[in-house]
Amino acid sequence: MSSNKDGIMLILSSPSGAGKTTLVKLLSKKKNFHISVSHTTRKPRINEVQDQDYHFINNEEFEDLIKKNEFLEYAKVFNHLYGTTKTPVINNLKNGKNVIFDIDWQGTEQIKNKNLQYKLITFFVLPPSKEVLFDRLSNRDMKDKLIVEERMQQFEKDILHWKNYDYVVINDNLQNCFNQICDLIDSATNNSKNQYDKKLILNHVEKLTS
Repeated sequence: MSSNKDGIMLILSSPSGAGKTTLVKLLSKKKNFHISVSHTTRKPRINEVQDQDYHFINNEEFEDLIKKNEFLEYAKVFNHLYGTTKTPVINNLKNGKNVIFDIDWQGTEQIKNKNLQYKLITFFVLPPSKEVLFDRLSNRDMKDKLIVEERMQQFEKDILHWKNYDYVVINDNLQNCFNQICDLIDSATNNSKNQYDKKLILNHVEKLTS
């Protein structure tokens, strides 16, 4: 059973390029959330640091962790494997540390289905428009047009899962989005009212999918 001294779990998911990783880092610094570092079989991007951004491992090592039932969740994304190991997450929660996850909808569903005895709050981050998303992806370290196109096609699939999250936020302005997430976290942990506008989100999703 969870106690008041246990940490809470916070999940941020989004289509690639919507800005969730930047938001995760901000929440870690300013809201005292410990970032859960995932394992992945993909190669590091420019400026990514081993064991800080990800635990970069090969396919054989990843498959070995699966066999040993080490993962809290894992999924295949863009032909690479990503996963969260159980032990560091549970240890942090038991020691009263809040844990934040930067994972996709597949991992989120797996964690929800585990029914862990810790408070869980889930967020889905959306871009302001498909045009902005395309520009963000094009300006990242993925100059290959085929990669950008692949991610835009995946966006059409990923966005369908927004309904399975507690809250959906629009990352039009980073600071405003961060402030909104903080307010929603506070209201969820204190069981107080918030300004969450479901109708606004529904209208925005309709624009993104039209």
